[in-house]
This record gives sequence, C-alpha cells and structure tokens, in this order.
Amino acid sequence: MALIDLIKVLRDRTGAGLMDCKAALLANGEDVEKAADWLREKGLAKAAKKASRIAAEGLALTKVCDKCGKTVIVEVNCETDFVAKGDDFHALVDNVAGVIMKNDCKDVEEAKNLTSDLFADATVKMGEKFDLRRFAILNKEEGTVLSSYIHMGGKIAVVVKLNGGTEELAKQIAMHVAANNPAYISLKDVPADAIEHERGIQLEAAKQDPKLSSKPVEFLNKILDGKINKYFSEQCLLAQPFLMDDSKTVEAVLKAANASINTFVRYAVGEGIEKRVDDFASEVMKEVNK
Repeated sequence: MALIDLIKVLRDRTGAGLMDCKAALLANGEDVEKAADWLREKGLAKAAKKASRIAAEGLALTKVCDKCGKTVIVEVNCETDFVAKGDDFHALVDNVAGVIMKNDCKDVEEAKNLTSDLFADATVKMGEKFDLRRFAILNKEEGTVLSSYIHMGGKIAVVVKLNGGTEELAKQIAMHVAANNPAYISLKDVPADAIEHERGIQLEAAKQDPKLSSKPVEFLNKILDGKINKYFSEQCLLAQPFLMDDSKTVEAVLKAANASINTFVRYAVGEGIEKRVDDFASEVMKEVNK
C-alpha cells in the first residue's frame, strides 16, 4: 500500500493530522499499528468519537452447522477496507456468527446484546467502530437443501434454500443470486404498493409519448401491464435467465430438477449505507501549502 493510502488509514483511525500521520509512519517503518501507538504515546491521536463514525465497509459471511442443520448469514460493518481485509476482523465476524447460531437469536438487538463484549474488545484492539447490521438463520428440514456462496472475499454473501434438488443446484442458484441480485422469487411476491408505484411512473411516461397519449384507456392499460410485468420480471429470480445456461430461465432449470425455491438471502456489504466522502486530495494540498 502506498504511503499516501497508509496516511489516510492512520488518519481515519486516530483522527491525527496528516503531517503527524506521515511522521508516525516514517518513524515506524510504515507499520500502521505501531504508528497508531506512536501517536498515542505522543498525545497526537484525538479522542475518537466513534458513535459519529460511519461503518460502511465490512464483511458478509455464512456459517454452517452440519450437526444442527443451521446456516447463518451475517453482515458486520467496520470503517475501513483495510481493517475489513484483516484476519482479526474476519475472526470477529466468524465468532459473532457462532454466537448467533448457538443462541438462535431472534433479532439484531438480542444478537448485539450477546456479542457486546466481542465488539468492545475488537474496538480496543483494532481502533474502529464496528456494527452488527443484520443476520438471518436458515434451518434445514427434511426434503430441503441449503447451500451458500461467498463472492469477492465476503463483499457479497448468499444462502439459498431449495425444496428438493441437490446441493450442487442450490450452490449454482446461490451464485446466480450473487451475480443477478433478484429482489423477489416470483411476480406474486412483488408488493402491491411497488406495482402501483411503478404503474404511476409508466403512466406518466406514457403521457409524454405522443404515440401512446391518444390511445384508448383499455389499450393503454394493456401496454402498461406489459411494461410493469417486464420491469418486475427482471427483478424476479424465477424469470431471470439462468447464470449457467442463459437459454433457460431459473424456473425452467428448477422444474427440470423437480425443485423449487423455498427462500434466499443475499447481503452485499454496505448497500444502502451512506458512506462518508472525504476530499482527501484537497486536505493533503492544504497541509502541503501551510
């Protein structure tokens, strides 16, 4: 990692000034951990107000218990990608998933209470804000198959539960879900308010189209129904072209295997979290020009 990148990591962790971070790194062989201690020893690290920090990086993983038939999928967030890639953070997330599985946690609040010591120790050790964002527990019953898939080292995690089928098919479906990010299993799972919202958008678009604005209401409604179905079909797992063979839909592949989707869960790290954007280059120039 380049020195400028290490400076940013150290500054994010300690809150110290850029020049102080640079001096700390140069004095400690560009070792971030030693540089952080060096800053603290010299009183240059600011007291971190961790509650106001944004934890949008992190790790999504799955943990399987062959004995109890459970699979846990979890997302834990941290502040920097540097920490997210480290062994200590990976161990933290694995331990958190283990606690959730052992206690069969019902919600995030219960899970946070049971893992509070783990997160407190991790904050002391790694110096960042951590957050258990979400989790799900899937149970394997008779006649069902569970499989999971981790993409990009934990940036995306997926668990798929099939009625019937094989573990190999479930793994392929999990890979498909990771790549195509379906929002629903089928059209019947799309909420009514989402359909009405899309109808409103399509209706306004039709009013702006000279070829459609003059059409009879009955004809226009059929066109809108078609556009709405097409829009949501692209978001429905069963209607999507199968990743492994795009000449078939996922529904066709499952039918041929005498299987069906029971449920799926897909977590992409940081999705929906507003990330902090620092103009790091401008700050560097300000320090240089002092």
